[in-house]
Amino acid sequence: MRALCFALLATVCLHFSPVMAQETATAPPQSVKPGINKSFLDPDLDVDQWIKRFEVESREVFRARDQIVKQLKLKPGDRIADVGTGTGLFVEPFSLAVGEKGWVFALDIVPKFVERVGKISDILDLKNVTPVLCGQDDVRLPPASIDAAFICDVYHHFEYPSRSMASLHKAIVPGGQLILIDFERIPGKSREWTLGHVRAGKETFRKEVEDAGFEFVEEVKIPAFEENYFLRFKRK
Repeated sequence: MRALCFALLATVCLHFSPVMAQETATAPPQSVKPGINKSFLDPDLDVDQWIKRFEVESREVFRARDQIVKQLKLKPGDRIADVGTGTGLFVEPFSLAVGEKGWVFALDIVPKFVERVGKISDILDLKNVTPVLCGQDDVRLPPASIDAAFICDVYHHFEYPSRSMASLHKAIVPGGQLILIDFERIPGKSREWTLGHVRAGKETFRKEVEDAGFEFVEEVKIPAFEENYFLRFKRK
């Protein structure tokens, strides 16, 4: 089954690559924050270093992971894209939530993260997980292939958000949900790291997602959150 999904993804990517190449040639995309992914694209990236940074109690989304998964309200049979899966923190709980008839696409632009997710899936025998090396402006998923998309502490790393969101809009079925979790960026309140690292605040990110064809549904309060927010959208 996993091999079939890989074959489908490869076919779709090959089919659309000439079109994407033509678009790139005629209208080069402009990065909204050049260099923000430089450390992740380092070929010598140390995955263990990022595990120590991502999978620790000091990180809010790690502490709140059970609350987050619960609020996604995933059902058996759902297909979800974990966009920017990183070290794969949510892969196992998503796999369990969607069950044998569901599917998890674990997407990242970092080859070593994608490789790690593949190893995790094999070790834990997660037969409904497909790791996907996505592009910086394209999630590389077939049209209408997912019911939900999960973007956790990753949207501010989108260098080409309008293009990435357009490809994600195509991949989600009408009525499907998109979850956006990111950092509150409030001058005078947020940490200096956040102000320097995150390019915009919640209202700007919300508008960008709405402009991409998504309808805002609600902001979900997560008790463990102090620096993050959780927004739910529906694909029009």
